[in-house]
Amino acid sequence: MENPIPISNLNDFIFCPASVYFHRLYDGMGTLLFQDTPQIGGTNAHTAIEEGKYSSRKNILQAMPVYSEQYNLIGKIDLFDCDSGILTERKKKITRIYDGYIFQIYGQCIALREMGYIVKQLRLYSKDDNKTHLIPLPEDDPEMFRKFTDIIMEFGRFELTTFNQSNQEKCNNCIYEPACYKSLCSPREE
Repeated sequence: MENPIPISNLNDFIFCPASVYFHRLYDGMGTLLFQDTPQIGGTNAHTAIEEGKYSSRKNILQAMPVYSEQYNLIGKIDLFDCDSGILTERKKKITRIYDGYIFQIYGQCIALREMGYIVKQLRLYSKDDNKTHLIPLPEDDPEMFRKFTDIIMEFGRFELTTFNQSNQEKCNNCIYEPACYKSLCSPREE
C-alpha cells in the first residue's frame, strides 16, 4: 500500500505540486528555516485546537486524527461538533475560498464518515475577521467532488522530475522558492 496522503497536502499540491516535496523535505526541521509570516500566523491560529483548549465540551472533537481508507488520506480535523454534525476547518484569514480549502474539508468529512460519524454541515472559519463560510457537502456539489477525486489521482501519479511550473506568480509567493530548482523566479543552471 502506498503511503497515505496528508489531507493538508491537498491544498499545497494545488498551489504547486513541487511544494509538497519541499514540505516533506523540511518536515521536522525548525519552522523558522522555511516558514514566513502567513504560515506562522496559520500555525498560531490552530494552537488552542492542537492543545485541546478550544472547548471543554465533550461533544466537540478537537485536532482528532482521521483516516480515509477509500481515498488513502490521513490528517487531523480542527473541530467537529458531534451533536450538530458541523465540521469546521479554521484558517487565520480567508480572503478567497480556494479549491484546496474545500478539498481539505472534504477529506476530513469523508474520513469522519468512514469512522462512523455523521457529518451534516461543512464550514470554513476565518479567525481574523470572525467569518464563517458554509461549504456544500461533497454529495451536494458533484463537480467539486469530481475535482477532489481527480486531484487525489494526480497526487498519486506526480513525479517531480517531470514537473515544469508555468505560473511565475506561484513561484513569487512560494516559501520554498529559494530551494526549488523548478522555480521560474531566477535562471538556474541545469
